[in-house]
Amino acid sequence: MLQIEPVKAFQDNYIWLISAPGSNNAFVVDPGDANPVISALQDAGKTLVGILITHHHADHIGGLDTLLRHQQVPVYGPPSQRIVQISNTVTESSSIDVLGHSFRILEVPGHTREHIAWFSDDPALAHPVLFCGDTLFAAGCGRMFEGSPPQMHTSLQKLAALPADTAVYCAHEYTMGNLRFAKAAMPDNRNLQVRYRQEQAKRDQGLPTIPSTIGAELETNPFLRCNDAQVVASLAAESRLEGSEPWQVFGALRRWKDDF
Repeated sequence: MLQIEPVKAFQDNYIWLISAPGSNNAFVVDPGDANPVISALQDAGKTLVGILITHHHADHIGGLDTLLRHQQVPVYGPPSQRIVQISNTVTESSSIDVLGHSFRILEVPGHTREHIAWFSDDPALAHPVLFCGDTLFAAGCGRMFEGSPPQMHTSLQKLAALPADTAVYCAHEYTMGNLRFAKAAMPDNRNLQVRYRQEQAKRDQGLPTIPSTIGAELETNPFLRCNDAQVVASLAAESRLEGSEPWQVFGALRRWKDDF
């Protein structure tokens, strides 16, 4: 078993604190800010023993120097010259042990060239776990800062193929804005309407909407439904449809979201 808790940072970031029952050790994922991580570790009585990185953006790595001054630990991440603190480079063929559970790396370029995700379907877990950074969001996906629509669409399809009960730990609380766009793209999707009410109820109580699941994303995330007739019709109604290939639908959808 693993315990995964959000550590809030900046306006809407989640840094993920991973621990295990009976152990004082912990990993963190994408520590953009060191201070809330240090506070969370102290409050939980945990010792940092490793850091997982998905990509190079400052709100995901900005706390590395301070954390490493506080505690020298291995930093696992993609082969990127823009993350000098990485001590252990990983690729799609790699796997590492996180508190007794095996995690493997999925290369998911698009948001950035070297973006990776961390996935475990270790039988000892209650369900599979995915840390996907800014590639897949609850009801949305990241912007394409360094990738192309075919590349990003392929990366999202790789995540969509994971088991439906996979818990999706993304790095931002963007859910309600993403759901509002999803309703514009899929106005007749009943699962989406139910999800909107459920997630709004969480936010009204100050609760996070993360984790999601791959199953929920397949039902309600338009970026995973580029073959959906509703999505195609909505793009056509907005005069945004530029082709019928799924990656073309994805690209048009992402540009619409950028302008939404």
